[in-house]
Amino acid sequence: MRIIGGYFKGKKILVPKDKETRPLKDLTKESIFNVLNHSNKFKVNIENSIVLDLFSGVGSFGIECLSRGAEHVTFVENYSGVLPILKKNLSNLKITNKYEVIDQNLLSNFNFEIILKKFDIIFLDPPYKEKKLNSLIDNIYDNKILKNNGLLIIHRHKKEKDQFSKNFKILEQRQYGISKILFGTLN
Repeated sequence: MRIIGGYFKGKKILVPKDKETRPLKDLTKESIFNVLNHSNKFKVNIENSIVLDLFSGVGSFGIECLSRGAEHVTFVENYSGVLPILKKNLSNLKITNKYEVIDQNLLSNFNFEIILKKFDIIFLDPPYKEKKLNSLIDNIYDNKILKNNGLLIIHRHKKEKDQFSKNFKILEQRQYGISKILFGTLN
C-alpha cells in the first residue's frame, strides 16, 4: 500500500499482518479523491483543510490528505493491533506539527468536546459490521465539529443497508468493488 498523490506520493504505508483491520484500498482511496476534486455537488478543497479521520486504522486516508496539503489531520484509533503501525506511518513522514493521534474508543461514549477544532472533512470508516453509526453521526452533529460547508464521508460495504440519522444528508454515493462511499453533510 502506498500514498497515491501529493508531496509523499509513492511512499509506502505499513499495514498490519492480522486481518482485524481493513486498510482502505488504493483504488477506493483514489476514487474518493477524484470525487473530492471533481464533484459538482459539493466544493471541498483538501489543500489547507482540517481533517478528522475516525477509525483511522493505519491512517491511509488522513496521510493521503496530509500528502495533498491538508493543514492538519486528527486521527482517532484505539485498536492495539494497529495503533503502533499508525504512529510509525506518521513518524515516517517526518512532520510533527500537522497531525495528532487520539487513542480512544469511538463506540464507548467518545466525547467530541475534547477535540477543539472544527473540520472541513470528517472521514468515518468503521468496521463494516458496526451498527452504531447514527449515534456517532448525531454526536458529531450535536458537538458542531463539522464546518457549515464541511463534508462527512462514510465508507461502508456495498451490501450494508444502513438507515442513517436524519442529521446526515447524502449528496453523492459511489460504489467501488465491495465498497460504498457516501459523501454528505449534516443538516
